[in-house]
Amino acid sequence: MSQENPFLELFQKQKVHQFKIGNTSHKERIAKLKRLQNALEKTYKQDIREALYQDFKKPHLETDLTEIYPVVDEIKFAISNLKSWLKHEKVATPVSLLGSSSYIVNEPKGVCLIISPWNYPINLTFAPLVSAIAGGNTVILKPSEMTPNTSKLMAKIVSDVFEENEIALVEGEVETASALLELPFNHIFFTGSPAVGKIVMKAASKNLTSVTLELGGKSPAIIDDSSNLEKAVQKIVYGKCTNAGQTCIAPDYVLIQESLKPDFIKLFKKEIQAFYSENPESSDSYSRIVNSKHFERLTNSLEDAKQKGSVIESGGRTNASDCYIEPTLVSGLPEDATLMQEEIFGPILPLKTYKTIEEAVDYVNSNEKPLALYIFSKKNKVVDYVIQNTRAGSTCVNHNLLQFLNHNLPFGGSNNSGIGKSHGIFGFREFTNQRSVLKQHTIGAVDLLIPPYNNWKQKLVDLTIKWF
Repeated sequence: MSQENPFLELFQKQKVHQFKIGNTSHKERIAKLKRLQNALEKTYKQDIREALYQDFKKPHLETDLTEIYPVVDEIKFAISNLKSWLKHEKVATPVSLLGSSSYIVNEPKGVCLIISPWNYPINLTFAPLVSAIAGGNTVILKPSEMTPNTSKLMAKIVSDVFEENEIALVEGEVETASALLELPFNHIFFTGSPAVGKIVMKAASKNLTSVTLELGGKSPAIIDDSSNLEKAVQKIVYGKCTNAGQTCIAPDYVLIQESLKPDFIKLFKKEIQAFYSENPESSDSYSRIVNSKHFERLTNSLEDAKQKGSVIESGGRTNASDCYIEPTLVSGLPEDATLMQEEIFGPILPLKTYKTIEEAVDYVNSNEKPLALYIFSKKNKVVDYVIQNTRAGSTCVNHNLLQFLNHNLPFGGSNNSGIGKSHGIFGFREFTNQRSVLKQHTIGAVDLLIPPYNNWKQKLVDLTIKWF
């Protein structure tokens, strides 16, 4: 690690301060969480709305629902449970260790780094921060440079609410993230793409730093002929088009029973019109793509689909000057199409048919494990079959996205879609080390078995192996 690292001084400040922060009581940590809650819910609420609108025309209601509410809810949940989370967890001690007691201490990991993405900058920066604060850590935050207005505002919020020797936010591009990753953090929490997740994990390995990687992937939605198709389409349109599809757990493609395809297309068009009018570009309820680079990536993928003989069933219109892409439904995609090879992260929905549920499951399993998998069916047998024969970070039945909002559920991926979990106690555990403690009170069996060894002691060991 170079002594010229621009963030070394900040890191050292937090490192020196980590034990003071780590030894704070649940009441002190709750007080910090309440200050953050007040900043998000009251002091900076309108500023947050305006910053996100400036960054990608995010509707205010959508900002309240998907950015502010999840963090405030995470804070409330942590406040309600933190006292019990911090209690020593007593565990049983085997008879062979008679005379001792055992318990687990959830101790802070120490100095932590949170690298957050651009798609939900408030939510995905401050929600993991809540877990880090609950765990008693010091934290450096690095938000995305792609939402400059929101990142600048978050820097202001953090400096207003916290001292920099406990929590600090640094802005910058790739060079900033690279410099931070050189430092020997005790834990790194990263949200982003699998490709960058591999870079983060490699950098962390140099210091044997533990990681939480919230990644992504191609999350399927499977619909069978027992489902309420109208409701299923309505929910999928909502899940796909919220934030203009720039959601890591948005349905990435639909697998639908062959006979239902025509009705799905009709209902998709109907729901888009109901949500966003005949011209979604004029709707106040529809976001924009974050920047021209991502706009070009998505329009290139659409062009690739057209060239390979795919059918644009609905939508397809774009406006480069406003980074606008109409909600779009595409069918007949070959497997080598970009839309079927890469996570879309935009308002384009591939539609793929299947004949049997086994065929649908085989297709899902031919790809990397998704971050989320959605099932629309009234048949418990089908639901159970899909869950038992696929692997995914999370699943929602007869809806989508909602699993993210239940803090009693762990949120995260599996392998390519992520490592580790967040939310509630699961997020708290990511930012703490479960330290085992055994306390000896009286003489124990082991004390009778110290050298020099003899036949009597051998008999004691034999009895221990047989009976204990």
